[in-house]
Amino acid sequence: MNKKILWILFSLFLCIFIISIFKIGIYIINNNSNNKIKNELNKSINKNTNKIDFKKLKEQNSDTVGYIKVNNTNIDYVVVKTNNNDYYLNHNFNKEYNTSGWIFTDYRNKLDGTDKNIIVYGHGLKDKSMFGSLKDTMNKDWYQDKNNREITFITEKEKYKYQIFSIYEIEVEDYYINTDFTNVNFEEFINVLKSRSIYDFKINISKEDQILTLSTCSDNDKRIVVHSKKIKVS
Repeated sequence: MNKKILWILFSLFLCIFIISIFKIGIYIINNNSNNKIKNELNKSINKNTNKIDFKKLKEQNSDTVGYIKVNNTNIDYVVVKTNNNDYYLNHNFNKEYNTSGWIFTDYRNKLDGTDKNIIVYGHGLKDKSMFGSLKDTMNKDWYQDKNNREITFITEKEKYKYQIFSIYEIEVEDYYINTDFTNVNFEEFINVLKSRSIYDFKINISKEDQILTLSTCSDNDKRIVVHSKKIKVS
């Protein structure tokens, strides 16, 4: 009986080990694939002038809508958008199935210059690819460095810098990803976002302003969120 129990336990642990190795292997393959895609796409981006060859990028993927860069992080990606917020959770820029996904905007955003809250999503991967390095913004050394507080977000219609005004971690919710302010007071919305921040950036925001929201998952299944205000052409 003892030998039988030991054999069952051994078999169980062996199965768990094999499955774990398999998942780690898939994770590494997916991340390597996406890193190669990222490096290839960056050839269409002039980092000095922020000039983006959208025509070339759209020939590769017609869902291309922009480019995002967050200083002193690994966030430096071409951004896509489709008609839902699910597809790019498990597909990469080449539309290949990939559990690491890609960086994408909320499907409700118009990206025509009228959005009050542009929302960009990405997985918080442990190797800090995609939005994995967004958690670095929670570090005091990071957010107290003024050089890190500007985000570059470029679309075909706009080339802007955004100034960070709120950083926090929160349970999964829908409030901060609001895009329709018909029945929601925008100024009250901003005040809530600012009150959540781990640091007071002392940024004034009016009802005429527009913001950019970055959202990713954290290690404890919460969300790390960064909000920034549109300030100037880059």
